Amino acid sequence: MAKMSDALVLGRVVGEVIDYFTPSVKMTVTYNSVKQQVYNGHEMFPSQVTEKPKVEVLGGDMRSFFTLIMTDPDVPGPSDPYLREHLHWIVTDIPGTTDASFGKEVVNYEIPRPNIGIHRFVFLLFKQKRRQTEMSVPASRDRFNTRKFAEENDLGLPVAAVFFNAQRETAARRR
Repeated sequence: MAKMSDALVLGRVVGEVIDYFTPSVKMTVTYNSVKQQVYNGHEMFPSQVTEKPKVEVLGGDMRSFFTLIMTDPDVPGPSDPYLREHLHWIVTDIPGTTDASFGKEVVNYEIPRPNIGIHRFVFLLFKQKRRQTEMSVPASRDRFNTRKFAEENDLGLPVAAVFFNAQRETAARRR
């Protein structure tokens, strides 16, 4: 699985969002409305990602639980992301070998709406030490910090991650 983390390094996800980690679980993210799987660094249009994706955890077992975070580290724009990061989604207590619909949605899915430049939208999967009874939920989606959130909730390093790029669509492109 080393190739996945290499793309995360090249895409500056490792370093700007999370520390280097070794992927140990396979995760797939698919936007069903367009039957489009997310691959590191591939571009998707905002009109393709309006509905919550299906996120499958292809590892662990029914006794292991995972937390999913979706974040945008490029707010308001990639050249000056002074509002980094913007939180788009948190799901906890996802049993291994299932998908995010079996977990507890702590922060509901927010549609990506990049305004300036090309934004990275990052999905991070963390293995929980146990089923979460209490989770510190961020007060705001703005200025979210994945590292801090993982530390506060005793999540450690991610076990899987994937990201896509998106930019503002022109009206002509949406047709």
